[in-house]
Amino acid sequence: MNIAILGGTGKEGAGLARRWALAGHSIIIGSRDRERAKAKAAELREITRKMPIMGESNMEAAKLGAVVVLALPASGLATTLPEVSDACRDKVVISTVVALAFGGPRLYTPPPAGSSAEEAQGLLPGAKVVAAFHHIAAHELAETDHPIECDLLLCGDDQAAKDTVAEFGRSMGLRPIDVGPLSNAGLLEGITAVLATINRRYKLKNSGIKITGL
Repeated sequence: MNIAILGGTGKEGAGLARRWALAGHSIIIGSRDRERAKAKAAELREITRKMPIMGESNMEAAKLGAVVVLALPASGLATTLPEVSDACRDKVVISTVVALAFGGPRLYTPPPAGSSAEEAQGLLPGAKVVAAFHHIAAHELAETDHPIECDLLLCGDDQAAKDTVAEFGRSMGLRPIDVGPLSNAGLLEGITAVLATINRRYKLKNSGIKITGL
């Protein structure tokens, strides 16, 4: 399946691209700078030895993707998403966005909408937004020589969309766990701040979450 990753030149987006390319998906790296996206796509083709990885502008990537992934900075949602709203209509949109602020009084502050995923849904009214992949570290995504040792927590309001995201998780070896409606996205996004704190305190790069009892 064609997966467009908006903001795909960053560490999280590029890590997801690597894992999904190796799982057999076609990837469109999106960026505000089309040439930067093309350069990142070429780099990922060299790393993965997989040819169906291309780079485009965020707008063109959103048009080409059957599924659209948001790997943008939280501050960039309001400027980027209105431009791609029509291209995302009726599509599954995966939000990996977390409003982290390193060095401030709070590491994580939810946006007024309650979560970045809910903000994205408001800016993309015709899309089916699912919140997922926030707590899979970019470092773990990039280290493709070993499986990722954590579960994939996801939430959204459209069951078929969540099923699609669950399959993408399984394709990279993750166990998907549905944690309910999109209104729970703020709780998922906050886990990223907890894991970042654990990583810093214990000098780790790859702390993760596993749910017991299932």
